[in-house]
Amino acid sequence: MVLSTLVSGCTSQTLPGITKLDRAQVNAIRTHISSVWDVLTRSMTDCKTVVDTKVPTASILYLPAGFSAPPAIDQLQQNCPVQVKNLPMQIHGPGEVDTNKFEPHGLLYLENNYVVPGGPFNEMYGWDSYFIIRGLVSEGRIALARGMVDNFFFEIEHYGTVLNANRTYYLTRAQPPFLTSMITAVYEAEKTAGKADDAWLAKAYQFASKDYSMWMRAPHLAGTTGLSRYYDFGDGLTPESLRDEDGVQRKAMAYLVSHPELAGRYVAQRKTGDPGGLYDPSYAVEVCDLASPTGRQTCETTNTLHLTSEYYKGDRAMRESGFDISFRFGPYGAGTHHFAPVCLNSLLYKTEKDLEVMARTLGRTQEARQWSEAARTRSTTMRKLFWDAERGQFFDYDFESGRRSSYEYATTFYPLWTGWATSEQARALVQHLGVFELAGGIVMSPRETGVQWDFPYGWAPLQLIAVEGLRNYKFDADADRISVKFVSTVIENFQHDGTVREKYNMVTRSSEVQVPPATK
Repeated sequence: MVLSTLVSGCTSQTLPGITKLDRAQVNAIRTHISSVWDVLTRSMTDCKTVVDTKVPTASILYLPAGFSAPPAIDQLQQNCPVQVKNLPMQIHGPGEVDTNKFEPHGLLYLENNYVVPGGPFNEMYGWDSYFIIRGLVSEGRIALARGMVDNFFFEIEHYGTVLNANRTYYLTRAQPPFLTSMITAVYEAEKTAGKADDAWLAKAYQFASKDYSMWMRAPHLAGTTGLSRYYDFGDGLTPESLRDEDGVQRKAMAYLVSHPELAGRYVAQRKTGDPGGLYDPSYAVEVCDLASPTGRQTCETTNTLHLTSEYYKGDRAMRESGFDISFRFGPYGAGTHHFAPVCLNSLLYKTEKDLEVMARTLGRTQEARQWSEAARTRSTTMRKLFWDAERGQFFDYDFESGRRSSYEYATTFYPLWTGWATSEQARALVQHLGVFELAGGIVMSPRETGVQWDFPYGWAPLQLIAVEGLRNYKFDADADRISVKFVSTVIENFQHDGTVREKYNMVTRSSEVQVPPATK
């Protein structure tokens, strides 16, 4: 979907570098994408979905508290090695259930079919679904797209928010707020087809307003800035870290111990008799406290260091951001919860503007004015805190220290995509495109940290946001050039192995990457 949008959105009749053969191969990729929609569609009545690949010997499907199992789910238990249970309590918001008490963890029930971001996954993810829905509506699969949006309404009603994904261990956190963008994509597609459903829009408006409110109260508030932050309500090591990841915490500990000037609040000495609590002993290390006076390579005494609860809070918040993992908010994202991020607040601005349009469509004029004022206030604050005129970029704001970050990151294009940047700011940002634009397209950051959401990698969603943001401000030639770079990178790699990857190396224009794949 992202590929077809990048190409079809180009303004020039014939793009430099895109030959007739190249266009045929773009069409081949689009045909490939069309062919896998059904392969990537999941159903709660299908054993292949509910028999958990993560814990196949103890698969559980959890229903909301007090929710009666539909007949198809009752039948499921007879056909599949799966148990169906109800959650222990009704949930009104993230963090209300102690997810450490689930043994084992399992899928959370959703009413409608949905598309997953890749073959290994059985969960419906938060921000991935926006780009999936864009693809579905572009191919006329509006009913499936609308069903996914309805699933998010179900999550808000029964699980408290749009979850990171529909698993029990994600009941502590959301993901970037793309819900109104999804609603708008479906509503406009139905409207174009002559089937505008204002009754559905009214329902959508209520759920979107409720979900928006979660970001507007503590602990999601970014101090006294009036902006919001990412925040996970859980504590300690995330369950998916134990199941799916390649020693991320070990790598974080090794990095912090070797960079003590950055360790600060994230590493501490374990006291004698400390049972560990939140801290997994796998991520503790012993270090010499005092060198031997004899000169031998031994230690007279040792300290056992562990990652602190503060590190884990940041790690969890980083996962809510969707950018897991980068060094944008400190080493391994450990300081994420101390920042008002450009991406999150830009999306909340778009949410406010989308809700304004919905309210006007529904005849709620006073509410529309309130949404407009909320967006105006947010944009004023963001321009003040995020914009660095000297560097010509938008930066996240550390509300604890009261300083703007200096970490250059591709989320600087979000203000253009959501439309709150001034024309002067957009022009200045274009003058600094060279910070991010490489041979393969837009790189996430110019800093090589060894993790997947930094240099030298580029991801299709950020290409889309950058390109559409540039088009919003009439920088079509730049948008065309970046589109060609990224799409041709995908074409070349598709020729080699017949697949479309989640990320590419923007320097080598290759799908060969040296970091573990994205974890879910």
